[in-house]
Amino acid sequence: MTDWLNHLSDLQQFALFTAAKAVGAFAVMMTIFAYTVLAERRICAFIQGRVGPNRAGPFGLLQPAADGVKAFFKEEMTPAHVRKVFYVLAPMIALIPAVLNLAVIPFGSNLNGQPMVLADLNVGILYTFGIVSLSVYSIVLAGYAANSKYPFLGGIRSSAQLISYEIAMGMSVIPIFLCVGDLNLSSVIRAQAGTQLGFLPNWFVLQSPMTFLAFCIFLVSAFAETNRTPFDLPEAEQELAGGYNIEYSSIKFAMFFMGEYANMILVSAMMVTLFFGGWTLPWFGLDQPATTLLLGVVHIGVFLAKLFAFLLMFIWVRWMWPRFRYDQLMDLGWRRFIPVALANILVTAVWLWWKSGK
Repeated sequence: MTDWLNHLSDLQQFALFTAAKAVGAFAVMMTIFAYTVLAERRICAFIQGRVGPNRAGPFGLLQPAADGVKAFFKEEMTPAHVRKVFYVLAPMIALIPAVLNLAVIPFGSNLNGQPMVLADLNVGILYTFGIVSLSVYSIVLAGYAANSKYPFLGGIRSSAQLISYEIAMGMSVIPIFLCVGDLNLSSVIRAQAGTQLGFLPNWFVLQSPMTFLAFCIFLVSAFAETNRTPFDLPEAEQELAGGYNIEYSSIKFAMFFMGEYANMILVSAMMVTLFFGGWTLPWFGLDQPATTLLLGVVHIGVFLAKLFAFLLMFIWVRWMWPRFRYDQLMDLGWRRFIPVALANILVTAVWLWWKSGK
C-alpha cells in the first residue's frame, strides 16, 4: 500500500486523502446523528418517567438502524395540491449546508501526517456563515411548496427567526477574531492553548472577559438557528401541527429531521472550536501538535467528547424548557442580543487598543 501511494503524484495523493477524510467525516456525522436521536429518545423517556426504545438490539442500540429502514420503506405521499418542484427541492437543501460546513471544522490535529481538516481556509468563519445562511431557504421553500396555511406560517416564522438570530450570531464571534487576529479556525484553536479549570482557555477566562458574553449570545442564537426548544416556533406542534413539514412523509421527512440534527452537530462543533479549545486539553501535552498516530486519535476523541457534551445540553434543554412566545423571540433577538453584541464588539476593540498601547 505504501509503495502504491509513493507512486502517486502529490496532487493525486492530496485528492485521495481529501476524499478519504470527506467520506470519514460524513460517516462520523451520520453516526453521531443516529445515536443523538437515540440519546434524545432515552433522555426524554428518563425525564418523563418512561423506558424509551430498548427492544432493537442490546439496550436499544440498533434502534437508529430500524428507524432508518422504516424511513426508506414507508410509503411516500405527494399531495396533489403542492408545488412539486419546490416540494422535492426543500428537503434536499435542509441537509446540504451542514454537510458542506464540515469541510472547515478542524476536528483533530494531525493523523499520520494528514491535517484533520478538509479545507483549512483563511476565511473559514466567513465560509461557515455564508453556507449556514442557505439553510433558511429549505424551510421557506417547504412552507411555500406545501400550499397550505400551517406550513406557510411555519416558513414565515422560520425566515424571520433565522435571519434575526443569524445577525446576532455573526456579530457574537467578531470579538474572538479581534483577539486572535485571524479568521482561520485552526488559528483560533491554536490561540486557546493553555487552560483554566481544565477546559476553559486562558484568554476565555482572563485575557478577554468579553468572550464569555460572546459565547452566551452564540449559544442562545444556536438554539434559534437550529429551531430547537425554546425556539422551535417554526414547528410548534400545538399551534401549527408541525409547521413546514406537515405535508412530508417517508425519506423526505427524514431529510428534514437529519438536517435539524446535522445543524445541531455543526453549531456544537463551532462552539467547541471557537470557545472551548477544539481538540486541545491541558494534560499529557495535548495542546501540542500530534507527533504520533495514537496522539492524533486522542485529539479527535477529545474534540468528539466536547461535541457530545454540547449535544447533550441541546437535548436536555428541549425537555426542560417551555417554548417562547413569538414576540418574546423577536424581542430577544432584535432589542437585546444585537445591541449587546454591538456593544461587545466596541468594548473588545477598545480593550485591545488600550492593551496594545501599554
